Amino acid sequence: MTDVLRRGRASLAFGFFAQGATFALLVTRIPAIQDRYGVSDGLLPVFLAAVPILAGVGSVTTEQLVKRVRPSRLLRWCQPVVLLALLGVGAGNRMVELGAALAAFGLAVGALDASMNMLGVRLQQMYGRSIMLSFHAAFSLGGILGASLAWAGAHWHLALWVSYLPVVAVLLPAVLVGSRWYVDREPGPVGEQAAGDGGSVVFKLLLPLCLVLAFAYIGDSTVSNWSAKYLKDVLGSSEQLATVPYNVYMVTTLLGRSIGDIGVRRFGAVAVVRLGALVAALGFAVVAAAPQAWVGMLGFTLLGLGLCVLVPQTFAAAGRLFPGASDAAIARLNIFNYVGFLVGSPLVGAIGDAWSYRGAMLVPMVLVLVTLGYAKSFAPQPDRYGGGHERPRTADVGRGSNGL
Repeated sequence: MTDVLRRGRASLAFGFFAQGATFALLVTRIPAIQDRYGVSDGLLPVFLAAVPILAGVGSVTTEQLVKRVRPSRLLRWCQPVVLLALLGVGAGNRMVELGAALAAFGLAVGALDASMNMLGVRLQQMYGRSIMLSFHAAFSLGGILGASLAWAGAHWHLALWVSYLPVVAVLLPAVLVGSRWYVDREPGPVGEQAAGDGGSVVFKLLLPLCLVLAFAYIGDSTVSNWSAKYLKDVLGSSEQLATVPYNVYMVTTLLGRSIGDIGVRRFGAVAVVRLGALVAALGFAVVAAAPQAWVGMLGFTLLGLGLCVLVPQTFAAAGRLFPGASDAAIARLNIFNYVGFLVGSPLVGAIGDAWSYRGAMLVPMVLVLVTLGYAKSFAPQPDRYGGGHERPRTADVGRGSNGL
């Protein structure tokens, strides 16, 4: 494997890490943001919903932009915008300033998520083996760091801009320097430049992956938005203990993604996705039936181990399914990331209020189990090399191409 690919993999992993930290710093300080700008409880959901909606717009726009601009260049300039938008959220004083900063954040993060996963899929195809989970593991690690820094800022009662400025000051130059080594040569034999023109996306074939991604994010948003309330109000835990499940979930997500690529290489993506769906469903079942807080904690631990493999594998599967149009497939698939995020939290809340929160936990459980019916969509696709399971590694095809 060439040094170019190794540097490309390391720089992209750092990009995922930076985005994980940035996103965590935003979402974990929502109460402080609400207080700073005087956003009412009725208006807050509008602001929160606007971000994923605009991110979906950014993802759709990315599909068209990458026909003219390389994904690596798009990613290089979207990441600083996201970081500066985060700083803008912390530094503003008026509601209109918050709206502008969140709008910039949403649009840029949609393009960022899409272009990052485009590059990840291309690198995996050039490596010829599963590495996609390692990028998302870096995102999880960044999320843990960001959440920890947010906790420190809240603990010491730091102003938002004081919490955000050092992070932006460190990450902004780092991602710009690291972006020099992004690798975005089009998949295929050395010297071939497909540029996404070698095929088209058939939405009927992509739809199973879209549903799996949406269901996975419904499960993820259930944990991030309702785990603390569930442990405290349903299982009777202390307020301090109620903050633990999400941290445990993030840690187990990191662990699962760190070893997930090994499982994919050894047992195949279909087996790993099926196992992940079963473990996640078991986690929701344990949470729903838990008699006390510590059993509920076990359920959230299982959720992290199960859900963590689904999202990276959907992007990888889209790249295999449409090797000549992977950029377009990933841009469209990425929209369902935000669909799941938008649907998940309100859905669980509505069912919890109308029925019970124990019953509400069964809904994402059933949706995750539906993934089992779509598992065959994750199977390796025959390609131009004659029906193999993965593209040959770049190192096996040739070295030193300027396209790298």
